[in-house]
Amino acid sequence: MVDNAVLFSLSANENLAKLIAKHLGAKLGERNIQRFPSGEILAEPVDTVRGKQVFIIQPTCPPVNENLMELLIFVDALRRASAKEINVICPYFGYARQDRKAKPRQPITAALVAHLFNTAGVDRVVTVNLHAAQIQGFFTCLVDDLTAIPLLGASLNSELTNKDNLIVVSPDHGGVKRARDLAGVLGNCPIAIIDKRRGKTLEPEVMAIIGDVRGKDCVMVDDMIDTGRSAVFGAKALREAGAKSVRMLAVHAICSDPCYDLLKEHPFDEVIVTDSAPLSKRMAKLPDIRVVSLAGMLSECINRIIHDVPLSAVYDAYTNPENVNKVIFDE
Repeated sequence: MVDNAVLFSLSANENLAKLIAKHLGAKLGERNIQRFPSGEILAEPVDTVRGKQVFIIQPTCPPVNENLMELLIFVDALRRASAKEINVICPYFGYARQDRKAKPRQPITAALVAHLFNTAGVDRVVTVNLHAAQIQGFFTCLVDDLTAIPLLGASLNSELTNKDNLIVVSPDHGGVKRARDLAGVLGNCPIAIIDKRRGKTLEPEVMAIIGDVRGKDCVMVDDMIDTGRSAVFGAKALREAGAKSVRMLAVHAICSDPCYDLLKEHPFDEVIVTDSAPLSKRMAKLPDIRVVSLAGMLSECINRIIHDVPLSAVYDAYTNPENVNKVIFDE
């Protein structure tokens, strides 16, 4: 960190913010957040931000609307306090799944939220694994859409002794690129695809598995695990098709109900997620869940933004298992 940069944490994920600050050797700036009896929010910096490069750590995870409004109000306060540059570190971007009109008269809420960021005065957004990369086009400010797939893959690599039997599985057709990226990190292993559809009740239904998973160690990969229904239905289908083991890698652990009830039945041999959103206490106690922190990768990005150094090296650094929990300031 430099004297002209200041780092703030809001309410959504204070543990991640503290880890990022520790990596950077910095202290979190003091701020004041209040919620009035009416439900309205006051969010303001206590430390001066005049002429400073400000970084705010705030994923818009559940409660999405509360965290989103808190962020927008704080950005407005920073702009009115003469901050030189406002950077939002938003590892999980809420409303990203509403990125198009799937039916007539539906909103495109991902675009609306991006416009709110722009209007509030955000200069740059750093996020991780947007649900669709095209969402970057909704912003007029700078956007860095990082990927945690190499980080998750490197973490899995570090515990595997034999990768000859691995196969990466995409839970649907839309996640094939993600599966290919993970397969590359794991040594270019083969991939399979679950042909999944949703009926009138929106419940996932597995129609077929494209690829041979019999006797294989399967690694499902997705950008998030929310209710857990799709993931668990996929795991059951893989086991019915003869899979030897099934792991789940997900960037964002949103874990809305009934996720806990589904995962406590141990459908997976292991679930590896990041800390883009905080796990509830009961989810964190499940023995099958392991959390890989984004703190090193995000602190590396913040440091490079401060010093005007390219971010491309961040992707390469975290494909090596030795660098999973290490920050490399090499420029």
